[in-house]
Amino acid sequence: MCYSAQIYSDFRKYQRLGGKLDIDAYVKLAGWTKAKGIWIKSVPKGTRIALLEVSEQPEFQDEHGALLFHAVSDAEVSAIADLDAEVAKQEQRIADAEAKLASARPTKAAEKELGAAKKKRDAALEKIEAEKRLDEPRETERIYPGHFAPVLIRDPATGERMVVPMRYRCRLPGWTDAMERLKPGTYNARRDKLSTVWKQLFGHNHGIIAANHFYESVSLHRLQQRELVPGERDIPVEIRFTPDPPQEMYLACLWRYVAPEGDEPGFYTFAVITRDPPPEVLAAGHDRCVIPIREENLEAWLNPDPKSLSASYAILDNPIDAYYQHELAKKGEEGEVV
Repeated sequence: MCYSAQIYSDFRKYQRLGGKLDIDAYVKLAGWTKAKGIWIKSVPKGTRIALLEVSEQPEFQDEHGALLFHAVSDAEVSAIADLDAEVAKQEQRIADAEAKLASARPTKAAEKELGAAKKKRDAALEKIEAEKRLDEPRETERIYPGHFAPVLIRDPATGERMVVPMRYRCRLPGWTDAMERLKPGTYNARRDKLSTVWKQLFGHNHGIIAANHFYESVSLHRLQQRELVPGERDIPVEIRFTPDPPQEMYLACLWRYVAPEGDEPGFYTFAVITRDPPPEVLAAGHDRCVIPIREENLEAWLNPDPKSLSASYAILDNPIDAYYQHELAKKGEEGEVV
């Protein structure tokens, strides 16, 4: 399953495909994630930078554009304040631990506390420095389940193509938050389950995300195309797949809007559809593969006919022509959400 992908996080990438920014959805996202303290944890930096720059575009020179700019700016300020508070908290922990270590009876617990506090303080300081570099160019970034990404869909009410922020893990119809936590793998919609598990969304709620790589975790021995030797433990490694020839991939997705309930606001969720792997992906040790649809099929994919599912299946069964090269992913690979 595609547990991580390198996506085009700037919504303006989708404008070329006719996508109109859903300003209200992004304003709500900024307010919600600000309140939850996860604005910079779950929203890609490229998305946040693009949203701050909307006021420079002619179509956003109105009260809606101003509302979006202020909502995003406020979320950024709040996120920095939260990080500053975390630094102060860890500095106090450090001072307390150092005082204990300087006493007549230093303990191992105090030494461990000191190390943990320094690690958390340094991580917060690193994030603050990263946030100051908002003009840093970042065309693509990695997303993981739980992160938000721009998704191109057809607005069911107007028929327009819209760019909507969606969480990468779909909450299926009838599910609650508690049910979702028990089955967190719904960021992957298997093609062979579209007529059963995903039948309420397939043929109805189709979307795409634009990506240039996808990542998978595989067993080292499977990557090396061998069996485990007696006594050898299973070692997971992360590999990155890249289409050859290099090209943008419009990954087929299914989505669902989760209505507000209790303290939880309404928000969009999505899953990437996967299929059985082509030979080169299977040889690399993985048993699933994303489905990049052809650009000429984009309109038909975004406007499915629930009475003619065969047409949607035909699009999925005719993906782009590409051979997926693979390599070991580098630790802290550029583009990861900070």
